[in-house]
Amino acid sequence: MTDHVQVGIEPLAPADVLAVARREVPVALTEQALKAMRSSREVIDDLASDEGTPHYGVSTGFGALATTYIPAERRSALQRSLIRSHAASSGAEVEREVVRALMLLRLRTLASGRTGVRPETAQLLAALLNAGITPIIGEYGSLGCSGDLAPLSHVALALMGEGAVRDRDGQQMPAADALEAADLVPVELAAKEGLALINGTDGMLGMLVMAADDLRELLKLADIAAAMSVEALLGTDRVFAADLQELRPHPGQAAAAANMRALLAGSAIMESHRGPDCTRVQDAYSLRCAPQVAGAARDTLDYVNTVAGRELRSIVDNPAVLPDGRVESNGNFHGAPVAYALDFLAIPLADVASMSERRTDRMLDKARSNGLPPFLAHEVGVDSGHMIAHYTQAGVVSELKRLANPASVDSIPTSAMQEDHVSMGWAAGRKLRRGIDGLRRVLAIEILTAARALDLRAPLTPAPATKAVVQALRSTVDGPGPDRWLSPDIDKTVAAVQDGSLLSAAESVTGPLE
Repeated sequence: MTDHVQVGIEPLAPADVLAVARREVPVALTEQALKAMRSSREVIDDLASDEGTPHYGVSTGFGALATTYIPAERRSALQRSLIRSHAASSGAEVEREVVRALMLLRLRTLASGRTGVRPETAQLLAALLNAGITPIIGEYGSLGCSGDLAPLSHVALALMGEGAVRDRDGQQMPAADALEAADLVPVELAAKEGLALINGTDGMLGMLVMAADDLRELLKLADIAAAMSVEALLGTDRVFAADLQELRPHPGQAAAAANMRALLAGSAIMESHRGPDCTRVQDAYSLRCAPQVAGAARDTLDYVNTVAGRELRSIVDNPAVLPDGRVESNGNFHGAPVAYALDFLAIPLADVASMSERRTDRMLDKARSNGLPPFLAHEVGVDSGHMIAHYTQAGVVSELKRLANPASVDSIPTSAMQEDHVSMGWAAGRKLRRGIDGLRRVLAIEILTAARALDLRAPLTPAPATKAVVQALRSTVDGPGPDRWLSPDIDKTVAAVQDGSLLSAAESVTGPLE
């Protein structure tokens, strides 16, 4: 594992964001970054000493107040007031990993030397990350334009020794106390520093990077779930043949179909109905078209990763300090590129879940399950089997369809019409995170149901890969039997999806899935 992540003028990789946000790997500013920051700070200091010309963010107010000139003796108060007034979030507390991601991404922009922030200010932000001090941020407050203003303002507030934070152990405390405990000194913000600390799309980008990583793994689980269901329902694997997939050469489709072939290889259940007596030549779409849907989701994810890569190379601040010494206003803080990508991912996520739900329903319906007992019940009539697990799954899928409605098509003008079009990218990120959690639960219920169905096909045995998944699940979840409290079984399966144990079980047979 990487012992630290270097933050400098070079772009961060998605793996760097995940390491710092989720594994709390320390960060270190490079000497090149410190030099770049010192150089750009000299430019800002020169502007601050120019009493004849107003410069946005240095000697003026902000937003609709940009035409208000601020004299030199009030500019420290200007920065403090900016942060205090903008730290206005509300609602449920944002997850620690999201806050750490936005802190890291803001640090990288500061380290670029294009913002005019002093090295000591950036070093304090790095020190907060390394000390495990995480500002408390409410989930409402960002419109995704002029950056994630409210969320980042709570971070800047903590640098000033104000506001509330959580320490490494999750204990809530005043920022001043946390800084003191970590032997850190609050910063007094200089000209432009307040603006530079908050004028970025870092929160929504952090959520995009983490969601993309989660979805990449969940799409492999979707293939596993689909393979188990095809097998349990006595479907055919002939439709997943490589030459059939090549007729429509989408790379994601090819990858999903290759996974399905690997997962179903060597199945005695599949072999049991390959003979001339089998009259079922076409399965339902939820079985036959699984690679087309999961594959399109992969192709969408590839596009989103391209957007994320561009954003990780971007420097978002307004105004920006250019290499030739100019300080220019710009619109790079607008979150549209990230907002669209966040919204885009929510669509295939919902559709993959919807197809999973259809397969689950088919396994529970006696008329369509090819010989399985109704609802996979132990004693039909007395037991209800997985009837209500399907209800739970359907409820989640319905919500995922609502969450697929884009946030980025909405805009509410703010700041006295100065900020008259906003991206709502933060909202897109928040709903995508909820969607990821929902898809994880939907796939878990399909896998839980398919594993039960495969057990009920005994003495026929599943493929080695799907059998390994069932065996891994059986280490925490019992097999078929009379009705029992079902919520713990669902939760244990969700945990096995999330911790990677089911994927590892499949890949122990197939090798790495695509």
